[in-house]
Amino acid sequence: MGMLQEFKTFAVKGNFLDLAVGVIMGAASGKVVTALVEKIIMPPIGVALGKVNFNELKIVISAAQTGPDGKEIAKEVAIGYGSAIQATVELFIVAFIVFLIVRAFNRFKKEAPPAGPTEQEKLLGEIRDLLKDGGGKTKEA
Repeated sequence: MGMLQEFKTFAVKGNFLDLAVGVIMGAASGKVVTALVEKIIMPPIGVALGKVNFNELKIVISAAQTGPDGKEIAKEVAIGYGSAIQATVELFIVAFIVFLIVRAFNRFKKEAPPAGPTEQEKLLGEIRDLLKDGGGKTKEA
């Protein structure tokens, strides 16, 4: 089977469409989660930790240098660990949301337990058992 035919089979099965929808929804929800974390979750946490703005948390390796005229010659070099903390919080929120979606999907996906035997099947089972016992004959002395 040629590659073009394989791609056509892949796309027609719905995998391609499912993947495209997933990527689009992921990008859109990523923006929502980022806004949620930056604007709603992190500010109260920052206030509770002593009025800390997580975006500004950093370790300065080399301070910015200015010339005699006051213009910046070299930019500051810093490790922005506050942004890493914020991204980690976003990751946990996204992971939790995905977990909830998968959990809900799996609940809908569960199949009902198989139904018990019908009345006809029960009757046939009784007949089979009677035939095994000798046709239901009783021995009389």
